Amino acid sequence: MFRKTSMLAPGWWDFTTLDSVLLKDVAKLRANDLLQLSREGFKVVFYDTIEDFYLAEALEYIAAWRQATADEPAGICGPIGPTEQLPLVARLVNEFKLDLSDAHFWGMDEWFHKGKELDPSHPLSFEKADRDLCFNRILPELRMPEENLHFPKADVTEYIDSWQKGVRCVVMQGGQGEVKHWAFNDPLKREGKYTDAPPSPEEYRKLTTRIVDLHPVTCMQNARTSAGGVVTDIPTQAITVGPVQTWMAEKVSIWHAGMHDNPFGQRLTAFMISKRITDTAVPMSLLADHPNVQFNYYRGGLGECETEMH
Repeated sequence: MFRKTSMLAPGWWDFTTLDSVLLKDVAKLRANDLLQLSREGFKVVFYDTIEDFYLAEALEYIAAWRQATADEPAGICGPIGPTEQLPLVARLVNEFKLDLSDAHFWGMDEWFHKGKELDPSHPLSFEKADRDLCFNRILPELRMPEENLHFPKADVTEYIDSWQKGVRCVVMQGGQGEVKHWAFNDPLKREGKYTDAPPSPEEYRKLTTRIVDLHPVTCMQNARTSAGGVVTDIPTQAITVGPVQTWMAEKVSIWHAGMHDNPFGQRLTAFMISKRITDTAVPMSLLADHPNVQFNYYRGGLGECETEMH
């Protein structure tokens, strides 16, 4: 079947290569229509205030870490986008005096530049953000051991092994990028055996933690959210947790504050997951096959898919 050429980046796959009828139908969805997309295995939740939104996100960390014991260690895999929940996590740990000795944390991704992961001292480093906004703010006597913090490196061996040592990942949190990724699971380039069609969902699901090339839209988005729009400062590659590890998580929880993807994108992935429409041009749609997915929306960030001149 013929697939359209992307109108965003002709050398790549992305959501603009989907059938136009599907895209137009999604654009008609009102905010309340999203609530009707919940089904077994996929839940849609709204929050009326941004404070409630980020508090709920932070509490997922607490709920996961409370389950950790010496015999059954447990943890959470967390994102950098969004980050507003991270200081709240530290504050809650300190207030509840939650001992994190048996808790674990996996970072979702990290920039890859000049043959290595970005150094934690670099302003753009995701590890630096996690530590500065959360882990360094936790009281020393409550902090998890350093060996329980798992950040992806250029050599992904140790990170992949950390998922296979009997530690439960209670929940994997994420945001959604404008190219409809979680972590940096971007669509692939339109080249080689994927010139005429993107990889099948089955092929994409086999991808593990790896170094990836980033879709130009991802580079633009991260320049907007993290670098004041200076896209030339954004690396074009990253290290990302893969679908293999994602399906090891008991739950996948995606948080839509309205700042990382637009009203249309926030609707598209929910619709595809609800209707079990999987297409690797929209990597987030593959979560339709995960048994426990929750989309969390700040109602004020949902907007509408309407023409409005400014």
